[in-house]
Amino acid sequence: MTNDNRKPTTNDAGNPIASDEHSLTVGRDGPIVLHDHYLIEQMANFNRERIPERQPHAKGGGAFGHFEVTCDVSQYTKAAVFQPNTRTETLIRFSTVAGERGSPDTWRDPRGFALKFYTSEGNFDIVGNNTPVFFLRDPMKFQHFIRSQKRRADTNLRDHDMQWDFWTLSPESAHQVAWLMGDRGIPKSWRHMNGYSSHTYMWVNDAGERFWVKYHFKTDQGIECLTQEEADRLAGEDGDYHQRDLYNAIERGDYPSWTLYMQIMPFEDAETYRFNPFDLTKVWPHEDYPLIEVGRLTLDRNPTDYHTEIEQAAFEPSNMVPGTGFSPDKMLLARVFAYADAHRARLGVNYKQIPVNAPKVPVHSYSKDGAMRVQNVSDPVYAPNSKGGPQADSEAFPESATWSNSGELVREAYTLRQDDDDWGQAHALVRHVMDDAQRDRLVSNVVGHLSGGVSQPVLERAFEYWRNIDQEVGDRIADAFKNAN
Repeated sequence: MTNDNRKPTTNDAGNPIASDEHSLTVGRDGPIVLHDHYLIEQMANFNRERIPERQPHAKGGGAFGHFEVTCDVSQYTKAAVFQPNTRTETLIRFSTVAGERGSPDTWRDPRGFALKFYTSEGNFDIVGNNTPVFFLRDPMKFQHFIRSQKRRADTNLRDHDMQWDFWTLSPESAHQVAWLMGDRGIPKSWRHMNGYSSHTYMWVNDAGERFWVKYHFKTDQGIECLTQEEADRLAGEDGDYHQRDLYNAIERGDYPSWTLYMQIMPFEDAETYRFNPFDLTKVWPHEDYPLIEVGRLTLDRNPTDYHTEIEQAAFEPSNMVPGTGFSPDKMLLARVFAYADAHRARLGVNYKQIPVNAPKVPVHSYSKDGAMRVQNVSDPVYAPNSKGGPQADSEAFPESATWSNSGELVREAYTLRQDDDDWGQAHALVRHVMDDAQRDRLVSNVVGHLSGGVSQPVLERAFEYWRNIDQEVGDRIADAFKNAN
């Protein structure tokens, strides 16, 4: 573009301004003046550029794409997004959990895998991770878990002693910690990792039949991981390695994709299954509920403004469409509230009017006013009314994604079933999924992490924690630590 064709600079009101370089002053050598409104606008906007970062999942990146249904699963759900041959625009955000916005992409940490589908029935969100399980099964401990992974109050430093103190006092974390300390704890790139809903959700078909489901997004690029040494090197050389990799891949036309598979459990099976199927610390064995292919997710467009399209993106499991629903998973039910509340605190009550969060269908709600409201409201602003306002249609959209429960109000864990324990699936992962070389790296990773200032009482609990997962691996970790220290 030649200088003759360049657009004139304006202020945020669209008014042309006289200079990009010079403030308004009293003479060439005099002081600036308060009525230089463009200078004031520039400085004031700069002071307010940073919105609060997310509490967990602060560091991340993402891209836009589409989801295409390739197989017929209409017998399980009436959701429009999952009907045969349907194509839906999507947004995805990848992230680390514990690190701040400036932290390295290659820290050992689970990766967020959050998806927004702009469906014909409104937005549908899945807030997942690259792991099929999580550290906890009760939301009362979630805040405490995140704080144990963040920075100390006194030194403002992350603390391995704090992390292992929490983990070893929370045996339900064993399955996720075993996953985290293994090879998949540091993916080579976002393109080379799977994404999971982790939570159990519900699907409902046209006949009103209900099913419990788990989402599995399997990478078409193949699983590839970094060793601890490779990750440490990249953390120093390129802290934005994963973000750069995704952007460059899409820029050169190498569009990453994932195939969506579902595990589908008949509604009645949940009551008698050998462990609680809503326990977020456990997976459903594939021999019991095999993967069923649904479609393909492809990322093919980079954001043009990271702040407006990625940093302000708001994902929330409360965004459900007809044919989908929640389960009795305690963590999921808490997140239904917590995610939306986090967005209201971070972005403002009208965050769903930010373009990246706005649905692609008309909105007919009774929400009114509040900071940053930009969509017009027209009377009537109350319901019920006789003035022609929107009206819920319980026949067309019944509350079908439900289940029944009864009992006293208690503060207790899930009821134990035949195969309910905290160590069994972690043991299966370490002993039957990992091979010898992977177990060697697991031992090395754990010893390296424990060598980062873990106190003696916590250290002894950590050795016992790993012996509960696998006696041989636990002994190896204890011996290797003592030999190294």
